[in-house]
Amino acid sequence: MDEPTGSIVALTAAGVTVLADATAPGLPVIAYWGPALPRLDAFQAVELLRATDLVQGTNNIAARPRVSPLPSHATGWTGRPGLSGSASGIGWSPSFQVKTLSLYAGEERDVSPGRDELTFVSSGPARLLVRAVDDEERLGLELELELLDSGLLRARALVENLVPGAYEINDLVLSFPVPAGATELLDFAGRHNLERVPQRTTLGTGVHLRENRKGRTGADSAYVLHAGTPGFGFADGSIWAVHTAWSGNHTHYAERVFTGEQLIGGGELLLPGEVRLGPGETYRSPWIYAAYGRGLDEIARRFHRHLRARPRPVDTRRPVTLNVWEAVYFDHDLDRLIALAERAASVGVERFVLDDGWFGSRRDDTSGLGDWVVSPDVWPDGLHPLVDRVKRLGMQFGLWFEPEMVNPDSDLARAHPDWIMAARASWPIESRHQQVLNLGIPEAFEHVRGQILAVLGEYDIDYVKWDHNRDLIEAGNQLDHGRPGVHEQTLAFYRLLDEIRAAHPALEIESCSSGGARVDLGVLERADRVWVSDNIDPHDRQAMLRWTTQLIPPELMGSHIASDRSHTTGRRHSVGFRAGTAVFGHLGIEWDLTHATDAQLAELGEWVAFFKEQRGLLFGGDVVRMDGYDDRVLVHGVVTPDRSRALFAMVTLDSPYPDPPVRLRLRGLTPDRLYRIRPVRPVGKAPGWWQTGAVLSGAALEHVGLACPRVHPDQVVLYRADPHG
Repeated sequence: MDEPTGSIVALTAAGVTVLADATAPGLPVIAYWGPALPRLDAFQAVELLRATDLVQGTNNIAARPRVSPLPSHATGWTGRPGLSGSASGIGWSPSFQVKTLSLYAGEERDVSPGRDELTFVSSGPARLLVRAVDDEERLGLELELELLDSGLLRARALVENLVPGAYEINDLVLSFPVPAGATELLDFAGRHNLERVPQRTTLGTGVHLRENRKGRTGADSAYVLHAGTPGFGFADGSIWAVHTAWSGNHTHYAERVFTGEQLIGGGELLLPGEVRLGPGETYRSPWIYAAYGRGLDEIARRFHRHLRARPRPVDTRRPVTLNVWEAVYFDHDLDRLIALAERAASVGVERFVLDDGWFGSRRDDTSGLGDWVVSPDVWPDGLHPLVDRVKRLGMQFGLWFEPEMVNPDSDLARAHPDWIMAARASWPIESRHQQVLNLGIPEAFEHVRGQILAVLGEYDIDYVKWDHNRDLIEAGNQLDHGRPGVHEQTLAFYRLLDEIRAAHPALEIESCSSGGARVDLGVLERADRVWVSDNIDPHDRQAMLRWTTQLIPPELMGSHIASDRSHTTGRRHSVGFRAGTAVFGHLGIEWDLTHATDAQLAELGEWVAFFKEQRGLLFGGDVVRMDGYDDRVLVHGVVTPDRSRALFAMVTLDSPYPDPPVRLRLRGLTPDRLYRIRPVRPVGKAPGWWQTGAVLSGAALEHVGLACPRVHPDQVVLYRADPHG
């Protein structure tokens, strides 16, 4: 390898180093991404590039491909290209040449290649902006690569058409390199009422591709795609992960080519003809986030720290919520709702949310959706009597909307049938008696925006539960010959949230989508909470909460105490199991408290008080999940960042606790520090040490463990760890 010229940029943050190599023509490549490299200077960077310049195999092209975050066939890369598109078949294999390379780390610094000497820059968190033009000057490109304070790496691209005529983009994906040893993949599947089911496979030669064409993130989305050393778990193994921050059609993929290179990446999935750039027009991809870590918990922690650093973070004292859906469904009787609100306030609830059924002709799920006007039949005095009573009880008031959907039996659909998304003259197949309102039509957007703002302007509303209850099937624009419109619909949804937030800055918004079908970092730039699943049976919710935290922290997950008999599964559970499950998220209640016994209300009030006492820890700490147990037992917890305190849970999900009993091992505390560990709300046959608690080091708790109680299936035992001495 000759002495390099051009630029090498090294970024390091939160134990991660990214080395961007711009010493050769074409786009910069990520020469290294992984654990932080100490003493990395110009000499070491050049030596690293020299030492990792692989020997060519037989029958290969003359030069090894330089695989940038936007891979190109022009470099000899025969895998999936980053950009697929053409101008009627012309310009389908662009070769981009860098014009400028800028580093933003407090101030802009020009680190453009093309000089006769080597430029080496080492920085902390920073953004690298590449401006390039293809060799025929048809396309302009801006490629952003940013290392965040959390150690997350993210990238996005903007493509501009520089010539007359249209350029159609069929696909744009961004990718990141992973080492050859990362051969085990973990991503997610699922369905309505059983979201985020983990699945593992081996990465062989070829592409592991997860496509989502539902027009929303999807209950079965890949969610976060991980590639790691075989057998990686919550605490161990080197892992590289990627997440596409987009709420519409999208992809995640991992690829291994025959020469050994491996990539993971993602992007927006574009439908045919969906993005056609006229002269001077641009397309910007969503952010693709990437995380390196030792163990799944470290990957999750990077995402959590990023979300907690948002410009609009949620308060760790965010209010305990009661949602009335499973209590009353469509039966909106004022006296009954006021009685429910009074019961809720008596046990410490701080927010009361009125769900579906308050508007138009919406007495069931077959009509009225899209008519966002308070129903005079059900609410002759408007919502004021209920809102006023809730406020006098000291609670916030929340309201349910589903602005992107419409019932065919609605005033809106009858007045504007051409506002329904469709690919042909006939409407798509119905789902849940619904069709999709095309927010890409300016008049439709303004109509729904105006109706929502009118309601928010009339009533003192603190919170909106924003639902989205069907997949987008044949989602075209009737006013444009049925051309696909999912891309525009997603952007319009974002814009609608942004404009409502601008008009009501204090408003909190929950992303609900027939449960957890719209959970991604795109929507969480605008929402304050997600609904994990319509299934709040605590037996099923244990796994869903466990894996939803792979991306988002507990305070952003709606986690409700269910009815004593689950409306979804029919199972019955104790108040303790329902509440002990729900406190590891943003606590709420989904239960007709007017039918609860005095004993149940007293116990519920104790759990609400316990949650309020612990929510600073739960919403500011690090999530830890324990390996080494079978499917009958889950062990997890939250530890303060300074490792001084923790709250742990042991959960039994199946047959009575096994013989011989396993030990309860608790990870995440300071190894040489002493802690007093004690149960919070004992259940089951107690071990002797429960009477006084035990004083043990963090190392002893992790490596030796504690004797477990014997408890029945579907029980949770909580433990506190506090500093001793």
